[in-house]
Amino acid sequence: MNTKFLFVIPFVLPVFAMYSCNFTTQESEKIATADTITTDSLERLGGYLVTVTGCNDCHSPKMFGPAGTQLQPGKQLSGYPADRPAPAFPKKMVSDGFVLVNADMTLAMGPWGSSFAANITSDATGIGNWSYKQFEAAIRHGKFKGQEDGRQLMPPMPWQNFTVLKDNDVKAIFAYLKSTKPVQNVVPGYIPLKR
Repeated sequence: MNTKFLFVIPFVLPVFAMYSCNFTTQESEKIATADTITTDSLERLGGYLVTVTGCNDCHSPKMFGPAGTQLQPGKQLSGYPADRPAPAFPKKMVSDGFVLVNADMTLAMGPWGSSFAANITSDATGIGNWSYKQFEAAIRHGKFKGQEDGRQLMPPMPWQNFTVLKDNDVKAIFAYLKSTKPVQNVVPGYIPLKR
């Protein structure tokens, strides 16, 4: 395989994602700094942020077709599929220093155990019943289900990256996720590594 091609991929994909969203940085800044923000503008900014921050990368089941990886229709942001059995934990590989993800990146296994991507759709099995305060605690402070006294979110959830989001950005992401099509899917719970 051409190594130059492999080197370019990590740099091209984020740029492609930004432009494929049809939402400019100027529009984002205008909404983020506006005194009055409409529900429509929040959802629009939220859709943009969900796209460029890569939420679908882990939270959406995928399938493989002639064009490569694509989101499963009707399953966007619904997390690890509840009807899919979890594979056996690869203890030897993890002890050798590996972190593994399944083919569609909705399951990660590492020194912490097995973590399953959450359902973040508007369904009650996702974040449909969450308050904004819960969502903010989850995304900014890494709290499971936004519970202040709850456990930390497990890798690979990059909540530490979101601590610097502006208030309007967090509100916009929440508004967008609340506007998504509800997908009923009870994701399996985190499985700690047994030592």
